[in-house]
Amino acid sequence: MVNHLDMDRPIEILMVDDSPGDIRLAKEAFSESRIPNKLHAVENGIEAIAFLRKEGDYVDAVRPDLILLDLNMPGKNGRHVLMEVKSDDSLRQIPIVVLTISNQESDIINAYDLHANCYITKPIDLNTFLAVIKAIEDFWLTVIKLPRR
Repeated sequence: MVNHLDMDRPIEILMVDDSPGDIRLAKEAFSESRIPNKLHAVENGIEAIAFLRKEGDYVDAVRPDLILLDLNMPGKNGRHVLMEVKSDDSLRQIPIVVLTISNQESDIINAYDLHANCYITKPIDLNTFLAVIKAIEDFWLTVIKLPRR
């Protein structure tokens, strides 16, 4: 593991979310980070798995250092993505932050049972959403050490 302040490349973040507005806001918030990063975004679980496995349109995709994952998406939802990633020996070390609108206790328990690294309920308010993204940045990109492959 490497200290993020001593890295020779940006932190690669994959955001899996079917809300273009949330993706846009996250990109804006991360672009202001003092830690070099690159936010990649896909809109559903099928694209997320293709990105992670470098398949189809994502053959040149980079391995993310962190995944921000919405649970409720059409098609392959975030629960399925979480299950696939955490059961794949080549991907399971990538930390997954569940960032979703659901505050249902069953969703929280299920996400942790599937080995999510943390669970954050997405705020509806714009300023609070930006503050949450800043908190994710402060913790996941600054405080902790991410495995680098």
